[in-house]
Amino acid sequence: MTRRALVTGGAGFIGSHVADALLEQGYSVDIIDNFSSGDRRNVPLAATLHEMDITSSDAARLIRESRFDAICHLAAQIDVRKSVADPAFDAAVNVGGTLNLIEAVRQSAYPTRFVFSSTGGAIYGDFVSVPTEERAPKDPESPYGVAKLSAEYYLAYYARVHGLDTVALRYSNVYGPRQNPHGEAGVVAIFCTRILEGKPLTVFGEGLQTRDYVYAVDVAQANVAAASRPLARPAQLDLRAYNVGTSRQTTVLDLAKGLRRAAGSDVPVQHAPARTGEQQRSAIVVDKAAKELGWQPKVQLEEGLRLTFEFFAARHRDKHA
Repeated sequence: MTRRALVTGGAGFIGSHVADALLEQGYSVDIIDNFSSGDRRNVPLAATLHEMDITSSDAARLIRESRFDAICHLAAQIDVRKSVADPAFDAAVNVGGTLNLIEAVRQSAYPTRFVFSSTGGAIYGDFVSVPTEERAPKDPESPYGVAKLSAEYYLAYYARVHGLDTVALRYSNVYGPRQNPHGEAGVVAIFCTRILEGKPLTVFGEGLQTRDYVYAVDVAQANVAAASRPLARPAQLDLRAYNVGTSRQTTVLDLAKGLRRAAGSDVPVQHAPARTGEQQRSAIVVDKAAKELGWQPKVQLEEGLRLTFEFFAARHRDKHA
């Protein structure tokens, strides 16, 4: 019998890669997306699209009345700055939307694996050792991080009290084809776009702040593993959470240099004032995902930057053809 999966946010950057990967593994794939930020070009032709919001009764009904073997929940409000400006909206989507879906899973009584896309940077904060393990103290610096951590606590509750099968994947900084160049999290996409336009790359402060950059296709494979691999069912926070990254720190300056090499470009790098409250160091340990999910990143940063720039260059050519 064909396994069936639901991908929320499946028209988005990471969600569309997850949908592709599940289809490649033989799943029948449904997608929920409200196109607030998703792109219809990203929706796989073989997937069934449901244009709706994750906070809606329609989304809950779809889950209750369908038999999904796995739900990969990627739809979210992803802009940290927006979460600071409007924390109530951020919570309504990232906590309320998740609750709407997981409660529908509970009501359906079908044994669905619920895979939640969390964050491996924003929930840990700056007061932990780097690279950071799953059990590190949680001290989010933004409403976005607070909401993601809150959703993880709800998943642990539903697993413990109602016996639901839940997994949280804590991503580091995801980059790759289809990334939105207009969002705060999309520095690689932003740099690609500026290179193609012949504009300087803006680095805030000295550019020595570090991030752990993981390629979107690798993240998609982590979702497939989390959706399908047999797992023990402990019901405490962190025991069903897995960091998804590379454990490698890369400075923003080195990222800019790597993209300029990939593009064969000599656009200048310009410095702007440091941003108040910006996290200075971030990378995550991924040993647990390797051991329990059988997952590890395969695409090295140099290759990933090349593939990403080629994608944006092709889009740029098509746009100006």
